[in-house]
Amino acid sequence: MPVSRPNRAMVRSSLLFVLLAVLCLPWADLSISAFDPWHELTRLSAGLLQPTWPQPGTLVTALANTLAFALQGVALGAVLGLLLAAGYRRGAVRRLAAGLRAVHELFWALLFIQLLGISPLTGVLAIALPYAGTFAKVFGELFEEADPAPEQALGVKLGWCSRLCYLQLPLCWRQMASYTGYRLECGIRSSAVLGFIGLPTLGYHLESLLRQGYYAEAASFFYALVLLIATLKWWLRPKLLLLYLVAALWWLPPQATVNWALTVRFFTQDIVPAPLRRGEWAEFLPWLQVLWSEQIAPGLLNTLVLALLALVVMAVLALLWFPAISRRFGNSATRLSSHGGLVLMRALPEYLLAFIGTLLLGPSMLPAIAALGLHNGAIIAHLLGHHLNTLRFREDAPRGINLYLFEVLPRLYRPFMAYSLYRFENLVRETAILGMLGIPTLGFYIDSAFSEFRLDRAMLLLLVCAALNISIDALARRLRRHLHLSEQAKGW
Repeated sequence: MPVSRPNRAMVRSSLLFVLLAVLCLPWADLSISAFDPWHELTRLSAGLLQPTWPQPGTLVTALANTLAFALQGVALGAVLGLLLAAGYRRGAVRRLAAGLRAVHELFWALLFIQLLGISPLTGVLAIALPYAGTFAKVFGELFEEADPAPEQALGVKLGWCSRLCYLQLPLCWRQMASYTGYRLECGIRSSAVLGFIGLPTLGYHLESLLRQGYYAEAASFFYALVLLIATLKWWLRPKLLLLYLVAALWWLPPQATVNWALTVRFFTQDIVPAPLRRGEWAEFLPWLQVLWSEQIAPGLLNTLVLALLALVVMAVLALLWFPAISRRFGNSATRLSSHGGLVLMRALPEYLLAFIGTLLLGPSMLPAIAALGLHNGAIIAHLLGHHLNTLRFREDAPRGINLYLFEVLPRLYRPFMAYSLYRFENLVRETAILGMLGIPTLGFYIDSAFSEFRLDRAMLLLLVCAALNISIDALARRLRRHLHLSEQAKGW
């Protein structure tokens, strides 16, 4: 059977990404610097098999805080995103949404800590702002693709509020509700990761205990996070959402103490480049050149190298993994174990997986590639597995590897490419923040600048990171259009 032009384009694009990843290998640090990784892995496995349970109050408090941050942050992000989506046709609104979601939650948190300290409001805003940009994009695209017939039948021009309430929301409510549930799952992972920079969530205890090698003590918090996300579809009920949100506001009111003098100083002095702050305008360009050569250029290079290598690992794992959860391949035992592995890898944030990998192998790109590949590969494999279970085959269809290569893969390669390109945007965002674990991506230099209170450098590096994410988002969107994938994998 001849290969159609879109399919040939997808194959060429796939091979191009593989080639780019191969070309990146000379710049990739894949070393193992840990003294005895196998001994550390044995200790970690023993701790997971024999967990030590903390005081019930400690675990319950960490769980409640994690949920409270997630519920409030996602709720505020959804409301702000909905307001932005109402005007998403305007270029300024789209650019604002892109800028909000281009900065990772951890970077937003580091920024708000300078203004609000380690407070509940810091955690809520750190989740809400990037999620508002994401909600705006997804809701706005849903509104644009909604059936225009009802508005045309009215024959009158509606204001944005009337159009939103009486046309767009009723037409798109089901998809919006489904996507909001998915974002809450993401919000729980984000909330847990905020604990790694001091907020009192599950991640706070995980970071402290894992870094000290108390694996048995950390196991209980690890299992609590997995259980919380794995059971989401059972305890998340639309009728209970308002009750959950009220409880979250009661448990952890989004409050903070604002020092207005420090806030004014932050915007008027701290984030102003040092030469400009001193009035030495002629020194600004040399200052920028040094920052470029020592931090921006190597940070950008390492971020892209890590993202491209993780993309290929993610794609390979997804293609190998998704048949294992289908009724067409394997047996009930293999499907159960494979599905359990997918749930585990999807539930754990990339940052936590990379943190554990760094403890075992040392601060190189290897644990980061593995973490990004496993988490994102599990997400794509889960989605493709559900696609596979809906396919119908002719009665004389081949079995085993022939069924996979000649029937399944050609029919599912288009959604696979769409999901991979959507996840690539997420890979670049996550790659940047993994620098906070010692890998010299942009996040490494941003975290160092915040630690040294060089906020002018931190702000400039954040802008570079945001520009990179916006550029990758635009490139992936153009590639999806070129490959006719724009309708596939919406919102993922």
